[in-house]
Amino acid sequence: MKDDIRFVGLDVHAETITVAVAEAAGGEVRELGTIPNREESIRKLMKKLGPTKTFHCCYEAGPTGYVLYWQLAGMGVPCFVVAPTLVPVRPGDRVKTDRRDAKKLARLYRSGELTPVWVPDQAHEALRDVVRAREAAKRDETRARHRLSKFLLRHGRRPGKKLTAWTVKYLEWVRSVRFEHAALEATLLDYLTEVDHMAERIVRVERAIDAAIEQMPATLKAVVAGLQAMRGVKKISAVSVVAELGPLSRFERPRQLMGYSGAVSRESSSGEHVWRGSITKTGNAHLRRIVGEAAWSYQHRPCLGPALRKRQAGLSEEVKAIAWKAQHRLHDRYYRLVGRGKHKNKAMTAVARELLGFIWAIGVQVEKEQAPKVCGKPPTA
Repeated sequence: MKDDIRFVGLDVHAETITVAVAEAAGGEVRELGTIPNREESIRKLMKKLGPTKTFHCCYEAGPTGYVLYWQLAGMGVPCFVVAPTLVPVRPGDRVKTDRRDAKKLARLYRSGELTPVWVPDQAHEALRDVVRAREAAKRDETRARHRLSKFLLRHGRRPGKKLTAWTVKYLEWVRSVRFEHAALEATLLDYLTEVDHMAERIVRVERAIDAAIEQMPATLKAVVAGLQAMRGVKKISAVSVVAELGPLSRFERPRQLMGYSGAVSRESSSGEHVWRGSITKTGNAHLRRIVGEAAWSYQHRPCLGPALRKRQAGLSEEVKAIAWKAQHRLHDRYYRLVGRGKHKNKAMTAVARELLGFIWAIGVQVEKEQAPKVCGKPPTA
């Protein structure tokens, strides 16, 4: 019974955990002290609290990740990871300490005012980390390229004929550049070596992503393949979406996914006054970037090129139909908005938001198709 359960709030840091408990049925909220953030200390605390069926724990998601959640789950302790930005805050509360935070979590958990986050298992978290490592490598590669190109421009070095930047021929030209001063030669060599290193780093991480895809559960692997039926969504984009979201069916409606991404408009309305502004950006920034890049493909007319046909081979007709509908709807949506005078970047943000709806539809459809196979039953005709 819920009336018999105590609610434990944990304020988690790298080295310490401050503990507070809210007694059942509206009882007192009291601090239990601070323990080291070590597995043996956590295990002793759980034994001290009593049988695992008599209490529930919660803590805020943060830089310590989900290690504590996995430890508590291994002990059979119900745990709740809280979205920090959605924890209610009193306007007049200006004092923040670990003790007060732990007591507040326990009290709010008991009253049902906290919002949970989806917690991946350790394998899925590993996939997410390697995908984000590639994203970081791409950013570092861009910075390294900018340093090199601006260095050459600053010293008046330009190719004799027009070359597309960062192609093989362009890099051959860069390697042929010479300077009179040894210091400039050393600088060029350092910048060029860093560009080569970043390229090798991306190749290495992408190989790790390929290996991780092979080890994914069959359902998620099928979702990665299904998402590639869409224009602008290739392997890296598809696996990035799955890594950030997990099972798409955990969202009941596409609007929930749009809100999760932070791609919905902020609003401040009262009475007859309605005001809507730019997107909230209070969601998953990695997902928002991936979908925003993919959305630019829909400014072109709907078509099925050879590469897209190859990615769609072996997929169900339902998935292909959703992808084809997305091409028509999102292309028309973009040009209707631009035709009404909207800036193309704002129009593309609206397209990206609707693209999330089609991603949700394909993900749910593929998971539905995979369900009979996972259960060991033959799919119905």
